Amino acid sequence: QVQLVESGGGLVQAGGSLRLSCAASGLAFIMYRMGWFRQAPGKEREFMCAIISRGATSYADSVKGRFTISRDNAKNTVYLQMNSLNPEDTAVYYCAATPLGRSSWDKSQNYDYWGQGTQVTVSS
Repeated sequence: QVQLVESGGGLVQAGGSLRLSCAASGLAFIMYRMGWFRQAPGKEREFMCAIISRGATSYADSVKGRFTISRDNAKNTVYLQMNSLNPEDTAVYYCAATPLGRSSWDKSQNYDYWGQGTQVTVSS
């Protein structure tokens, strides 16, 4: 049984930082590209970034330069360091897993497994 469990969300003031974690179990972690998505109320789920086991990354323009994705393959964990947060970053943040080799990893429908989400709220 595959499980992805996010943690680290919370309330932060504008300009602040948060670090999210996502612990994976029940899958061959190195065989998956791990992604972070977010969904704000009334909006579609949005791709933010993804990383493969060797460390290559990709980012959406909206978070490039502010957010950093990383992973620890020994701990089956992926991280999202978020800096310079602003109220527009308020959303539920999800981690997800897609098999290596599957294209269009910026599309949520191409991910097989999802965490339950963690709320991030940025106050002005």
